[in-house]
Amino acid sequence: MTTEIRTVVVLGAGTMGSQIAAVCALAGYGTSLVDISQDQLDRARTQLEQRLSRDVEKDRRTREDVDAAWDRLTLTTDRDAAAATADLVIEAAVEDLSVKRTIFSELDAVCPGHTLLVTNSSNIVSSRVADATSRPDRVCNLHFFNPALVMVCVEVVPHPGTAPETVDRIVSFVESLGKTPVRLKQEIPGFVANRLLGALRREALELYEAGIADFQDIDVAAKTALGHPMGPFELMDLVGIDVVHLIRLAEYEQTGDPASLPAASIKEKYEAGDFGRKTGRGWYEYPQS
Repeated sequence: MTTEIRTVVVLGAGTMGSQIAAVCALAGYGTSLVDISQDQLDRARTQLEQRLSRDVEKDRRTREDVDAAWDRLTLTTDRDAAAATADLVIEAAVEDLSVKRTIFSELDAVCPGHTLLVTNSSNIVSSRVADATSRPDRVCNLHFFNPALVMVCVEVVPHPGTAPETVDRIVSFVESLGKTPVRLKQEIPGFVANRLLGALRREALELYEAGIADFQDIDVAAKTALGHPMGPFELMDLVGIDVVHLIRLAEYEQTGDPASLPAASIKEKYEAGDFGRKTGRGWYEYPQS
């Protein structure tokens, strides 16, 4: 029996998780944003308040809609209590397979039988976590793009055991958010958009590391010749060089192909803690307020 999605739980209050939760609350869903760290939840609240207030100031949203969304959004460290009444759980935790498998197994034990369990990961395909649950037919990837409050594309990716009804429900859910679903027929690490982006990123890094051009000029070429809103190095800083690094490691873990490993310059910045905008330094430097 199909159960309507009314309540959503988002696990992980980082940049992606917090914005996904806000998108759901803005669309009218009772939403819980869950994190193991109260400090992280406090940071997420502050960042969302700033972003949504700025949207109101720029007439992108109304104050009434934003206030109503806050009324529907709960920030909590009590995962199990939130999950016990969830119709949909969106996992947006760290890109670590063992962590994700533990999360999905624990969610399976506390969520109602009808609950759909999805992962926002773009690189760890859902077949690798589905068998940690007793409901693999209700598991898939649901991949938002950063910043989730702005980007309209959302990829819906089933694994071989995902029920067609699950995919249909998730596609309808994406549409209800005012987003545009991209429905894949089968899973593959990176899905569609990130595989296209990854090809550009790899070529950009190869050009830079070979000394062909500085990263700033490569960004200029991408923007002025190809019409991209951001260059590949600017985009890495926005997404987070730590995220780029971990995604490459996760792909290598799945493929075993040395070509999947992070580029040397990415590894160097990751080990130095220069993650981009979030740390104030990546390829570029960013003043910290």
